[in-house]
Amino acid sequence: MGGPFAVAEIGRRRLLAGGLAVVGAGTLAGCSPADRAAEPGRGQAVQPARSEDQPGAGEPGRAVESFHGEHQAGVATTPQAHAAFLGLSLRRGTTRDHLRRLMRLLTDDAGRLTQGRPALGDTEPGLAALPARLTVTFGFGPGFFQAAGLPGGPAPLPRFPVDRLRDRWSGGDLLVQLCCDDPVTLAHAVRMVRKDTRAFATVKWLQRGFRQATQRPGHTHRNLMGQLDGTVNPRPGTPDFDRAVWIREGPLRGGTMLVLRRIEMLMDDWDAADTGAKEFAVGRRLDSGAPLTGTREHDPPDYAAVNGLGFPVIAQEAHIRRAHVADPGLRMFRRPYSYEEADGEVGLLFAAYQADVERQFVPVQRRLAEADLLNQWTRPVGSAVFAIPPGCAEGGWIGETLLG
Repeated sequence: MGGPFAVAEIGRRRLLAGGLAVVGAGTLAGCSPADRAAEPGRGQAVQPARSEDQPGAGEPGRAVESFHGEHQAGVATTPQAHAAFLGLSLRRGTTRDHLRRLMRLLTDDAGRLTQGRPALGDTEPGLAALPARLTVTFGFGPGFFQAAGLPGGPAPLPRFPVDRLRDRWSGGDLLVQLCCDDPVTLAHAVRMVRKDTRAFATVKWLQRGFRQATQRPGHTHRNLMGQLDGTVNPRPGTPDFDRAVWIREGPLRGGTMLVLRRIEMLMDDWDAADTGAKEFAVGRRLDSGAPLTGTREHDPPDYAAVNGLGFPVIAQEAHIRRAHVADPGLRMFRRPYSYEEADGEVGLLFAAYQADVERQFVPVQRRLAEADLLNQWTRPVGSAVFAIPPGCAEGGWIGETLLG
């Protein structure tokens, strides 16, 4: 289509995507860093929105999470109430130079949005005013490394016997994980990211999740099966967490690896089971989260305990026994979100962060796939692996250690 309409459309996309436009099939063009630095407010460090300058100072929606730092926010950050995982497929012909420009653009706008400032070309800037602890975290899939000509990308997971994977929920070249305590702020941030990336990538999937918004800080998330999910989790800020989560050498030093699994819950079958059967399968009491050999959630399970008939109190196929990892430095850090679709499908977006997928996630998943009693009520329908690069200092950009 040509004529004035086409010219106007290209102009609109230049504005909304920060000067990026599609100029012919598979050909990408964009403004240079100098162009963006010359724009109003460009070339300056992104400053947090000052709540004292706005009405309603002290409101929860004003809370801000730092964007810059050694690690990307959104991993060790206290989980927010809402999440959106956006998986993107790079357009054919995308090069390393395109990826540099894309990541500069995304970093700049993410830094603004997380601090309560509108993105470039934001036509609804008022929707960015309440950051509500928004974090934007970027991950690079195998296709990203291939397009950039980089070695050492994340390897696809092996196929597990329990997998019933659907392509619509699996894979992806670039991940943008957005988490926030306000769903309106989150929806706006997702739209800004989609505008930024449309010249470089298409949306492969968008998965939205939620947690208990009214839960007290420090309490374990309860999933839609009623289980406390994440009891044995490394605690951010501890040596065990650092050893388990952060990569300690190479261009990804300060980053981590994310395994994102979409796990459908067969709730009709779960509802038909009695509480005793459910607790036997999990190895914990549903109300308190305590192991069957204890009384409180964080009591260590006694896997050697037997009942009066000589059988293990915690069954050999119980979920907590199959998932048990003795070495804290080899555990995964789980940051799960529940989901519910209009067609009635419910489940868990299982987001697990670790330094080494092959040493941490894969052995546990092999044991679970082999004999986990929960398998009769759950099935993985989506799977993806991403390298989460380290954070950046002010004036830098995410991915610079790999692409710079």
